[in-house]
Amino acid sequence: MPMSSNEIAIKVESLGKRFEIYDQPGDRLKQFVWPRVRRFVGQKSSQQYFQEFWALKNVTFEVKKGQTFGVVGRNGSGKSTLLQIICGTLNPTSGRIGIHGRVAALLELGSGFNPEFTGRENVYLNASVLGLSNREIDDRFEEIVKFADIGEFINQPTKTYSSGMMVRLAFAVIAHVDADILVVDEALAVGDAVFTQKCMRFIREFQQKGTLLFVSHDMGAIQNICESAMWLSHGKVMQIGDSKTVAEAYLQHTLQEAYGDKAVLASTSDDSLDTCADIAKPSPALLNYESVLTYTDNLSNAKGWSTGSAEIIGIELTKLGEGAGPIFIGGEVVCLKIHALSSIALDQPILGFILKDRLGQDLFGENTLAFTSLKKTEISANQKFFGEFIFRLPMLPNGEYMLMASVANGTQYDNVQHHHLHNVLIINVSSSKVRYGLVGIAFDKVKIGVIDD
Repeated sequence: MPMSSNEIAIKVESLGKRFEIYDQPGDRLKQFVWPRVRRFVGQKSSQQYFQEFWALKNVTFEVKKGQTFGVVGRNGSGKSTLLQIICGTLNPTSGRIGIHGRVAALLELGSGFNPEFTGRENVYLNASVLGLSNREIDDRFEEIVKFADIGEFINQPTKTYSSGMMVRLAFAVIAHVDADILVVDEALAVGDAVFTQKCMRFIREFQQKGTLLFVSHDMGAIQNICESAMWLSHGKVMQIGDSKTVAEAYLQHTLQEAYGDKAVLASTSDDSLDTCADIAKPSPALLNYESVLTYTDNLSNAKGWSTGSAEIIGIELTKLGEGAGPIFIGGEVVCLKIHALSSIALDQPILGFILKDRLGQDLFGENTLAFTSLKKTEISANQKFFGEFIFRLPMLPNGEYMLMASVANGTQYDNVQHHHLHNVLIINVSSSKVRYGLVGIAFDKVKIGVIDD
């Protein structure tokens, strides 16, 4: 059912953007003069002195109000061009675009800043462009300076700023202009960890009331922040869907490009299973534990890719010591074993796993590379082998978790993943004890006391 216009924040229809590429400066003058001369004397002119480059071709999508929408793609795919058109700094060659609400954007580093102006002057310049009056800027200036946290540099020309300081000031401005639509283009990658977390806290708060368009090369961030996503390649839309599905498809594509002819990654996904909820429903607690973890073997339904040279054929998670079975309380020692079968000889085999939460954030993981680098293990063709990991299971907050497993061959910096599977185990946690953070720990003692003077 199509959305009504009052539900849409951004509507893009058949958008195209063409740039004219000239081999030499004189060709630009020729293109400006000669077609006009020929038309003036009644001649038809079909000659062009430039090459056409279409940065965007027939791009169509919608973003609902209040939605967080991600855009992924390699450098040169058209992401920045699209964002500049959305922000109004570029005009499209074809198609239509509708924006409903005030837009604030953090695009290319330093965009919108005059390098000769001080930070203070650039705050007033940038905020006024985004629609604030001088009085509104006066009222918010101290908050902007506090958010940026660049000290006395606020009175220095921005040409003296580091890249991190530039981002701090730019983000501080857009965080205080009461925008309806926020556009962030990979700029947080240059910030330090403390400031990035401050920005992420603001983004989380903004998501409760506004529309966010987020561009990143970090697939974990895309899955964590965004509900839906779009994958652009060479100016064309490759895929639109939920952020997890798009991120996994893009990851497979980029790995295939990196491998080239070394390996062919064939999809092993079942498109009828789009979410973890479709694969396994949360199981009720079977025993009255404070935190109960159960898992489902999902190997037969797991999505991923394969080269055909090796495959994962089994996976098991067992408790060491007393109380065997698929029920865990967190904190006990467990053994994760990944079974694989080679179709070719592997001289440097690697087996590994990563546990992710439902937003795609990596919680923890390991692989056998450290062991095989010390003790070489070669696998012959058509041979079964395994990787074994023994560790203490963390206590996890209530929710659903997915385990990714892979088999590869090579070194840390040069390897081919022959079989990569998402969601090989679906882990459901029913917890009444872990309340804060991504993982919990067992506290031996918690106490509050009074100190007598």
